[in-house]
Amino acid sequence: MSSGLHDLNSLRPNPLDIHYHQRMHRKVGEYEGMRSPAAFAYLALAAGLALPRPHLAAQAAASPAPIQSSSSHPRDASIGDYRTHLIALNGLVQSCAKARDMKTCDPSLVGPDDEIPVSPAANAERRLVRYGWLRVLLSQARDKDAPPPKAKPAATSDQQSWENVRPVSPTTTQLLADAQKRLAADLAQAGAAPAPLPNHTQERAVMKQVLAGSEYSGLEEIDPKDSTLEKVGNWLNSVLLGMMKASARAPWLGRLLVWGFIAAVCVALVWGLLQLERRWRIRLVPEDRSPAPGAASAIPWQLWLEDARRAAAQGLWREAIHFLYWASISRLESKRLWPADRARTPREYLALVAPEDPRQPPLATLTRSFERVWYGGRPAAESDYQRAEQIASALIAGSPSASNPGGALQ
Repeated sequence: MSSGLHDLNSLRPNPLDIHYHQRMHRKVGEYEGMRSPAAFAYLALAAGLALPRPHLAAQAAASPAPIQSSSSHPRDASIGDYRTHLIALNGLVQSCAKARDMKTCDPSLVGPDDEIPVSPAANAERRLVRYGWLRVLLSQARDKDAPPPKAKPAATSDQQSWENVRPVSPTTTQLLADAQKRLAADLAQAGAAPAPLPNHTQERAVMKQVLAGSEYSGLEEIDPKDSTLEKVGNWLNSVLLGMMKASARAPWLGRLLVWGFIAAVCVALVWGLLQLERRWRIRLVPEDRSPAPGAASAIPWQLWLEDARRAAAQGLWREAIHFLYWASISRLESKRLWPADRARTPREYLALVAPEDPRQPPLATLTRSFERVWYGGRPAAESDYQRAEQIASALIAGSPSASNPGGALQ
């Protein structure tokens, strides 16, 4: 089914709507000219006629109820069924225009609305075609056309200008004729071949040319982070909107939110001031940069190194390695590698050095050598002292990469 069918049924004015608006314009024009006391008498008479009367109650009860659709649900129809329905409706309107009675102009003969496919595809989208306008027209066609209005006395210039612009109300006979033309046009359009879809080749070429310009060269796809932030922002907006709607229904909720926000800001300010006061108080305490008594760095590493060389000159290799180890610890501690503490063991000193620190492997080698000869009671030789001195010298000099040229200490 072509898209023209949708445009035809949606854009064509409803004759019944035109008839209704024309009647309203005519009534307004008549009331505009009634500005004398007789107008009030006319309105009072019309109000009296509008009151219910006993002899008219039976007629109102006997009159038919408002006509509704014969089926509350539309039917799924093919294009062939739709064409058959249009042919039947056209014949119904022709018969009603000739007879103008209740039997021929029965709105229930229109049948249900149709849902027709918009394309020949298997799973094509379906479009609803309504016939409510035709049911209303048939219910009005039972009555004969109203006689033409009588000639009116001469009116003022304002009334004449209003009469000139007021549209002429069509009769029911004219509306039935318009309905036949509309059904015939729908039938002709239903039998026409569907129009091919345009390929928009020229439009695509123009769009590619526009997007190839320098002003669009820096365009990038949306970052997932930006999409997530946008979703969070939309969620917050929806929450705030819901809170505003709730506060409109419950005024106390809005006051609670305002005072809660003020309380949260006050608590945050108090907490921040306490943190600043604590930092200022810590700064007021003088920092003691001297090492603790008994710590390795309390004795300069130079003195530890002199004691090691003096013991090596006397052949005291165990004592010499002991002094070399503490000379290295004193040097590293003086560089603020760790805080000074006299109660720390050699393994605790080694644990304070990060594994990725280049000084950790040579310090571990020197620590194992020191523990073997000092705590393990193993004898030490001159070669052990020389290798330990190389490692200690590298640690003291700050070049641990060349600290173990002679291999691991035993």
